[in-house]
Amino acid sequence: MDKTARRMVALLTGNGVRDATVLEIGGGVGEIGLELLHQGAATVTNLELSPNYQQEAAALAAEAGVTGRTVHRLVDISADPAAVEPADIVVLHRVVCCYPDYATLLGVAADHARRQLILSFPPRNFASRAFVATQNTLLRLSDRQFRTFAHPPGAMLAVLADHGMRPAEAHRGPLWQIAAASR
Repeated sequence: MDKTARRMVALLTGNGVRDATVLEIGGGVGEIGLELLHQGAATVTNLELSPNYQQEAAALAAEAGVTGRTVHRLVDISADPAAVEPADIVVLHRVVCCYPDYATLLGVAADHARRQLILSFPPRNFASRAFVATQNTLLRLSDRQFRTFAHPPGAMLAVLADHGMRPAEAHRGPLWQIAAASR
């Protein structure tokens, strides 16, 4: 688990995760969800857009002995919010930077969070915008449709507030920032 993910887990567990349901949007193999289960969360639903993570995610859950407490689904929650039940905690680690419509994604995520939401994202500064522009140029040149984004942090936090959450910046690192929000 990377440093930012560890910091996110620490922030969530500091606020309490015992018996909580967790919705991890774009969770990949589900490392954060697995750690939250070890810290006392009841269940984790991990949403992905790519099926490439499912086999490894299932293997990690089995190895951790939590197979019955994890669900991995291929769902774009922004396109089909009704397909996913709300959860006590919603996690978006390095997801919003991969999604063009941050307002819809964060609005739906906030609407699904009963207690807490936490997200990580790149800072929006000259260096990150230059990196994103270079990365997107290389993706375009290789005929890939995928793009990355450095969305404005203030606007992202405003979306959470517009959906009834109290957002707060939790950590400001040079490569990744973390924001947490609660009801």
